[in-house]
Amino acid sequence: MIGFVSTRGNDRASFREAVLSGLASDGGLYVPERIPVWKKGDLKPFQSRPYHELAHFILQPYMKGHIGESDSLSICRDAFDFPVPLVHLYDNLFALELFHGPSLAFKDFGARFLARVMGHFSRKEGMETLVLVATSGDTGSAVAQGFYRVPGIRVAVCYPSGKVSPLQEKQFATLGGNILALEVNGTFDDCQRLVKEAMVYPGLMEKFRVTTANSINVGRLLPQMVYYLYAWLNMPSQEKGLVVSVPSGNFGNLTAGLMAMRSGMPAERFVASTNVNRIFPEYLETGEYRPRASVSTLANAMDVGHPSNVERIMSLFSWNHEGISARIHGFSLNSDREILGAMEQLYRKCGYVADPHGAIGWAGLRPWLELNVNLQGFFLETAHPGKFFNDVARVVPELKMPHVLQESMQKELLSVKVEARLPEVVESILSFQPGRE
Repeated sequence: MIGFVSTRGNDRASFREAVLSGLASDGGLYVPERIPVWKKGDLKPFQSRPYHELAHFILQPYMKGHIGESDSLSICRDAFDFPVPLVHLYDNLFALELFHGPSLAFKDFGARFLARVMGHFSRKEGMETLVLVATSGDTGSAVAQGFYRVPGIRVAVCYPSGKVSPLQEKQFATLGGNILALEVNGTFDDCQRLVKEAMVYPGLMEKFRVTTANSINVGRLLPQMVYYLYAWLNMPSQEKGLVVSVPSGNFGNLTAGLMAMRSGMPAERFVASTNVNRIFPEYLETGEYRPRASVSTLANAMDVGHPSNVERIMSLFSWNHEGISARIHGFSLNSDREILGAMEQLYRKCGYVADPHGAIGWAGLRPWLELNVNLQGFFLETAHPGKFFNDVARVVPELKMPHVLQESMQKELLSVKVEARLPEVVESILSFQPGRE
């Protein structure tokens, strides 16, 4: 069995304990004690098999001893029941589209897997679970829809008032049922703080098994490794060097990519592509990590001033700045004008319509491949462009909104407004009665 250890070194846990607790007791984040390494020959048979079979092969070693082979295969089959296209755009450049799940964002991979794992444990152990999550955009809809109507689980989604797009808000704050949406008068960083404080609040811990579905939960990260390995297996050349550009906000996706590299994906370089909230690129340049208040942009999932998963990245490299900066390159577009410009350039170049985050990912990858014909690469297209309809339509006027989003926009908001104070959040959770839909 593979155990999990806190980034701060003082806490160890099994897969079950790490997933259900979310946060280590010493305040750190769980990472695997070891990461199985796969050779290309081990994975090659999965090129012609369904995605969920590759996912099961990669993830089963982490679940072993807690979830049996049959159940883990069923979890993967149910969680990953949508396509994962690797789209060739031009030359040696590809887009890995991760928005074909129900919430139209990459976070469906982690949220749907985690929901089914937690549901498995809840059914087996008969204890109600409270899932806390902070969102700056797509996490809320992915988690809410992933956990919606899962027996024995209730979810509280904290999001910053006015800083989530109307489309994103409608996707998670209209569901009702076992989903409580808390509209916080504050920033995303306030929401993250409130979630961390609520997780150890005695009044909640007495009533529920409290955990989180943010990317601080290692159960969200593990399945995100799989699509990196899947993309690598499906790249046309095994001779060219590989560069991967990751649109980065809370840095869970980049962490998963680095774990995939440890699993065997031979990436020469990762590009941490950000907006003006370039705390991590600055760390790569200077060796000093200086969190600060976030700035709002079109790419709102990147509007994070203190990314939680940077601690995991540092831990993976034994806190060695030189090792981190040798493998990861920082990149940023520092204004909304630059982001729109990248969206327009990409569309004009090859007709590809990207959301703001994907456009930043493309912009971060592009220079590497233009300078070296012996490289190939892909960027992550993390959300359907229709989720940012008004912004994308400025570049592509003929853009049509997906039908599922049109339906969401017609629904009534069921969110509860709270100040960025723990007592208000706790009171709202304790007084919440699941059921209204």
